[in-house]
Amino acid sequence: MNIAIVGATGNVGRKVLEVLERKNLPISEVYLVASARSAGSKINFKGKDIEVENLETFDFSKAKITFFAAGGKISEAYASKAASHSIVIDNSSFYRMDPDVPLIVPQVNADDLKNIKKNIIANPNCSTAQLVLPLKPIHELFKIKRVVVATYQSVSGGGKAPMDELVEQTKLALENKKIESKNFTKQISFNLIPHIDVFADDGYTKEELKMTNETKKILDQNIELSATCVRVPVLVSHSEAVNLELEKEFTIDQIKECLEKMEGCKVIDERKDGGYSTPLEATGKDETFISRIREDKTKKNCLNMWIVSDNLLRGAALNAVEIAETLIKNNFYGK
Repeated sequence: MNIAIVGATGNVGRKVLEVLERKNLPISEVYLVASARSAGSKINFKGKDIEVENLETFDFSKAKITFFAAGGKISEAYASKAASHSIVIDNSSFYRMDPDVPLIVPQVNADDLKNIKKNIIANPNCSTAQLVLPLKPIHELFKIKRVVVATYQSVSGGGKAPMDELVEQTKLALENKKIESKNFTKQISFNLIPHIDVFADDGYTKEELKMTNETKKILDQNIELSATCVRVPVLVSHSEAVNLELEKEFTIDQIKECLEKMEGCKVIDERKDGGYSTPLEATGKDETFISRIREDKTKKNCLNMWIVSDNLLRGAALNAVEIAETLIKNNFYGK
């Protein structure tokens, strides 16, 4: 089977390659595709240097599955063209809320892949992907009514340039030099910014609305969700402080047990110094880590927990490759 990766030279595209390299997918040929500026460069995959091809002239009929990892504008311009020849797995936000495009986290709603209408499958927002994974087993057993989540999102969610700027700003701050932000609305080094994406009229940001709408689409339209999304001076891995209101009574042991059984989740919850997961420990790991699981004593049937995951893996590349794995395993090849 042949695959293509659009945006192969970017953060997520390279991560897709890394994940494919350690997964045992039946791949014959890999086509790396990017802008004209990157065309002609070479990237190594499984010991072989592969030349990057120009997106504008690439023949999508050569690939059975095409990963898009180049942002919404590129997906808008090229995904439908690719989908006339190939199954498209799109990491951008462009198709996520299209009613004819399934929005997939394989461990949560793989059955939705049976209904591929446009030959396009959407990958959820990075913060949504790591949230719905532990919510799934809890919802099945205890029925989630409401979610309140505050995210602490690493700068890699914005790409390579924000990562480079965080490093540069940190150096300037330590040298007590003037800082001018380029990729952030305010200084990010030694700071937090409660603003990701553009503001809507109601005061929420687009990132916060994505989490609400995508969680409903993936998990259950009846779940209420309120989010506050914050950019933090961390290079990789997003964290989330989550409060859940459930319909049914529960015990903490029951919650831990169902999370431990959930594929892709790992509970690290010791009530002692260091008995929890942080972004540093999650970086480079496939698992979504859940810690600080405890009852919310201010309201009946409520609990709190802390969720950490590598946003470039679970929130992007790993999830995309696992969608491809599921397609191959079940022969879901669209129209």
